[in-house]
Amino acid sequence: MLAIYSELTKPVQRWLALLYYCTIRGSPPCPDLNLNPLKRHLIHTLQTPDMTQSDAQHEQHPRSIKSFVLRQGHMTPAQQRAIDENWPRFGLDFQHAPVDLNAAFGREAPKILEIGFGMGTATTEIAKRLPEKDFLAIDVHGPGVGNLCKLMAEQDIANIRVMRHDAVEVVETMLPDACLSGIHIFFPDPWHKKRHHKRRLIQAPFVAKLLPKLKSSGYIHLATDWEEYAVQMLEVLSSFPELQNTAEAYAPTPAYRPETKFEARGKRLGHGVWDLVFEKR
Repeated sequence: MLAIYSELTKPVQRWLALLYYCTIRGSPPCPDLNLNPLKRHLIHTLQTPDMTQSDAQHEQHPRSIKSFVLRQGHMTPAQQRAIDENWPRFGLDFQHAPVDLNAAFGREAPKILEIGFGMGTATTEIAKRLPEKDFLAIDVHGPGVGNLCKLMAEQDIANIRVMRHDAVEVVETMLPDACLSGIHIFFPDPWHKKRHHKRRLIQAPFVAKLLPKLKSSGYIHLATDWEEYAVQMLEVLSSFPELQNTAEAYAPTPAYRPETKFEARGKRLGHGVWDLVFEKR
């Protein structure tokens, strides 16, 4: 029993200890040498502060912005093979230094950053619709990275480069200022529970990191099928004087953006879909 109890988290241990003494003893007693090991452990738990030093440090230093949530997923042999065979051509490895995007793509052309491309279907379609532009597509989900590489090879799409890394770190470390003509973030996780809103990607601190990388007249295009998140997106982007809304509120879906699987799912659930397009002054 003691071994099982020791595996429980601190809050659960304290709850069990309080329950034991409130129902059996009435109040926590002083340590008793005649108590069995589990009961002595219960007393020790009650006499231990709720928060460890590491917990306190975590409270003082909130977690940094992340562009992703790690998801488990099975990578098919075809997806892994697509990465192995095509990464030298399509892949771009993370580096702790600014990257020359023109050199990475082999030409001078407007560069668009796409954060979170899912399985890559919409990304490849946009790249085909806008062949005059280059797309830096970033995600951490292995099967999605493999599928995008597979689609690019099958359709001979040359204006996409793929990165499997945290986009926030890429923005902070690899992208020179004023190197982007556009930024696409389509259907990021809405984290619909209120206590999880702090995990949402589209918040002022992250947008503040993006803006220096955007050229004058460059744009940020967001899309979501979660209305409350759309309201937050509108509020966040509107709070930056450097940005100007291209619509009165939400924009018509641009012709280059195809319907994604997230959009189709949202429509099936009766959700609306909201696009926001802001330009940098």
